Amino acid sequence: MLTRRHIRVKVMQCIYALIQSKDDSLEKQEKFLKVSIENMYVLYLLVLSLLAELHQLANRHVNRTSKKYLATEEDHYPDREKFVKNRLLLQIVNNESLKAALSKRKLNNWYLNEEYVKIIYKEVVSSTIYKDYMTNGRDDYEDDREVILQLFKNIIAPNDKIYEYFEDDKLTWVDDIPIVNTYLMKRLRKANENSNDKFFLPALLKDEQDMEYANDLLTKTLLNDAKWEKEIEGKTPNWDNDRIAEIDSIILKMAICELLNFPSIPEKVTLNEYLEIAKEYSTPKSSIFINGVLDKLAKEYKSTGRLQKIGRGLQ
Repeated sequence: MLTRRHIRVKVMQCIYALIQSKDDSLEKQEKFLKVSIENMYVLYLLVLSLLAELHQLANRHVNRTSKKYLATEEDHYPDREKFVKNRLLLQIVNNESLKAALSKRKLNNWYLNEEYVKIIYKEVVSSTIYKDYMTNGRDDYEDDREVILQLFKNIIAPNDKIYEYFEDDKLTWVDDIPIVNTYLMKRLRKANENSNDKFFLPALLKDEQDMEYANDLLTKTLLNDAKWEKEIEGKTPNWDNDRIAEIDSIILKMAICELLNFPSIPEKVTLNEYLEIAKEYSTPKSSIFINGVLDKLAKEYKSTGRLQKIGRGLQ
């Protein structure tokens, strides 16, 4: 679920938090990093379970309206239970692995904050996406999947109230929300009638090496801060070190650390990854500045034999 770029961003956030808090405890930062990575999976579980909660609310609504004497908008649909019978939603609702994961982590957020589910549900049923789905006469998995994709992309993911709720819950989720939403969209798009429980609950990390990489990158960047500072000196003739923005400084130090301490990661991968992070988390001018500094350093390291790379490398 998490790529190496996501891990790099997590490490960057961790180092930035350390600088802001002026807490030089490496143990605390390693714990913060681990919790931050694990919380990303919690966010994924909550977003996925929100779909299940919408289904449950829709089911209750259908049951209530069936007992009313006055006609409602649902009565004008050929099958007013079509959304409740949505095959993709039912896979999520009946997912025992999801239920176990939520129970294990005591994630009853939507039960305690049902008003957010109701806000989303109201927007869903009033949307043209929902109305078109309820009246198109189709009855197949592809149709069921497409409506969930469209509802998620256009109504659920962009909802300001949900965004604010997540932002208030966990500080690190501000940057995680787009990543989780994008990943879930890709996952739902690949779903089919035979997708089992585990398909919807992928592993957070590809393997243990990813967590080792995260800890090593954090530790080696922090413990060698003064060393990386000297590496940058002289490569920024128009900038004093105290004028370099904190985020830019962190990105540069992490990139230098990775170039010199992670031989299995190709030079090109490191340069490209940190340049992309700079583009996303810093200013356009900063990304140009960072690219220039790293290019100079990489050439210097190669010419002096300091850049030692082995194998094909991992991103």
